[in-house]
Amino acid sequence: QVQLVESGGDLVQPGGSLRLSCAASGFTFSNWTLSWCRQAPGKVRELFATIDTRAGTNYADSVKGRFTISRDNAKNTVYLQMNSLKPEDTAVYYCNVRWYGREYWGQGTQVTVSS
Repeated sequence: QVQLVESGGDLVQPGGSLRLSCAASGFTFSNWTLSWCRQAPGKVRELFATIDTRAGTNYADSVKGRFTISRDNAKNTVYLQMNSLKPEDTAVYYCNVRWYGREYWGQGTQVTVSS
């Protein structure tokens, strides 16, 4: 079955950096677009970064220029490098794959940006 396991969340000061990882299994990783999403308390889940099978990327304006999504098909892992973090980036971060029309999410990893 499809499984996504996020890791790397932490408490970080404003302006700091963090790298998240998402290990995938249960499907042919290299054949599918992967995404990162986040959900802050009281807010809807926001999809903000995608990477397609050719490593083409797209970002929401809220993270463009600060976050970088990448993938390692040999390791079945998608990454999120986050720089210049802001308090408003505080959220639970999830990776996502839409596999044959069905959405799959991991359990999420908490990122807290605070001094």
